[in-house]
Amino acid sequence: MSFDRNIKIAPSILAADFANFGAEIVAVQEQGADWIHVDVMDGHFVPNITFGPETCKAIRPHIKGVMDVHLMISPVDQYIDAFAKSGADIITAHYEAGPHIHRTLQAIRNTGAKAGIALNPGTPAESIEYLLDMIDLICVMTVNPGFGGQKFIHGQIDKVRKLRAMVGDRPIHIEIDGGVTPETAPLVTEAGADVLVAGSAVFGGGSVANPAPYGDNIRAIRSAARG
Repeated sequence: MSFDRNIKIAPSILAADFANFGAEIVAVQEQGADWIHVDVMDGHFVPNITFGPETCKAIRPHIKGVMDVHLMISPVDQYIDAFAKSGADIITAHYEAGPHIHRTLQAIRNTGAKAGIALNPGTPAESIEYLLDMIDLICVMTVNPGFGGQKFIHGQIDKVRKLRAMVGDRPIHIEIDGGVTPETAPLVTEAGADVLVAGSAVFGGGSVANPAPYGDNIRAIRSAARG
């Protein structure tokens, strides 16, 4: 998995047809998706339950590029190996999910996966200043985690700007998760983000039988993000 700062659109399968994941993933990739984002929720750390490593393993053969697995679970460490074995290229854990985040990042990297860290809206950028050399991706939550379709929290834009300054020349992606649309995409990319997670803004209006709207949605977000 090579590093570059080109804008990447990562559709969240949380907004896809759960009964048709494989075909949905193929369709959205054919329509221009760069990564596939998998939101894992446990009903404990966040107020929702989605899926686990077996689902990731089942969809992995359908993903041509990067499988970006976002663990909204606590505790997290004992599940890292299972998600790595399911084929995750990036495993992101929340800063807030446990007391020993450095150990968590070590565990992720020891599997061979890239290590991501996610920050809830109330967590300041400075919290991860001493972790930057352990991180491959920073996921900035621009909604409170747990459900798709929420409104973008504009106060997070300044956090993105601070993180971009902190990252400097390090090969670290800055990812935005929550409320990404053609209207909000340019706000965060101008601040320094390069990976945009979008659920309903990509999957809305389309289907496996009619995937063209997926492509229209992806192109609209990418075009807006590039300014």
